[in-house]
Amino acid sequence: MKEEKEEKHREVREEDREEVEDFLEYMEKERRCSDLTVVAYRNDLGLFSSFMGETGGGNILSATAKDVRRWMMSMMHDGMVARSVNRKVTSLRSFYRYMVLKGVVAKNPCKMIQAVKGEKKLPTALNEDQMELMLERENFPETFVGIRDRTILLTLYTTGMRRAELLGLRLGQIDFGMNQINVMGKRRKERVVPIVPSLRSALEEYREALESKFGKIMPNDIFFLTEKGKPVHTKLVYEIVHSHIEMVSTVSKKSPHVLRHTFATVLLNNGADLLAIKELLGHSSIAATQIYTHSDFEQINKIYKQAHPSAEN
Repeated sequence: MKEEKEEKHREVREEDREEVEDFLEYMEKERRCSDLTVVAYRNDLGLFSSFMGETGGGNILSATAKDVRRWMMSMMHDGMVARSVNRKVTSLRSFYRYMVLKGVVAKNPCKMIQAVKGEKKLPTALNEDQMELMLERENFPETFVGIRDRTILLTLYTTGMRRAELLGLRLGQIDFGMNQINVMGKRRKERVVPIVPSLRSALEEYREALESKFGKIMPNDIFFLTEKGKPVHTKLVYEIVHSHIEMVSTVSKKSPHVLRHTFATVLLNNGADLLAIKELLGHSSIAATQIYTHSDFEQINKIYKQAHPSAEN
């Protein structure tokens, strides 16, 4: 991806100034926009006004959808990232919406303009060695909290659960007889995830510690609790995951979702079928799962470039 260059600033041309100033006054006084927002609008409209002048497109009121698209292409050619281009088009769209409202122009040339798609960021994931190191028993004290934290990490890693799914997990969803967990996903869509032997041992150990501390728990009871017997919360799970990822990796993201990505990536690297991974993750579409194939390819490509003598030729 191109590195974004320093953003240009252009003054609104004289022939466009009256309409632009009218719009900015409206945004400031009627819409109560902040000073920074108004400045951003001014800069964006100044850029487009200058572009229209430089390309012989006439004044800003005579712009067509074709002019807007050419402007977008020129900004991307100059190295501007998709997010910034889209923001500028949003400014332009707001300006023309106001002009249509006032009856100055007949239609908004930005109405049918689609946003530029940015490059998809590949998911952050750890490797199997890092996960093995993270889950070593010596990293966790032999206390209720230590046993719970290790079980939470192992659950996220070996089931691919989302954080919200883990927070809502109840004892009755864990079927020790069938070695499976009935996960309640988005829009209350259920899916079944198998319990691997290492997770089964951890779940049984944690359940024993849980009932030793709080007494027998019922099937409808939340499974993961704090030391005070309350359900674990979003921030606590994040802190548990963040602190343990930090022990084994320098990745920038250290959220529970990294372990979900790790689950999927490990399965893919070990030959799992993409459709099976889709079902285990609870994705509604295979398109959401395919990002892991790109991640896997990127890793393979990186290794190839490092190892093959002709990779740089």
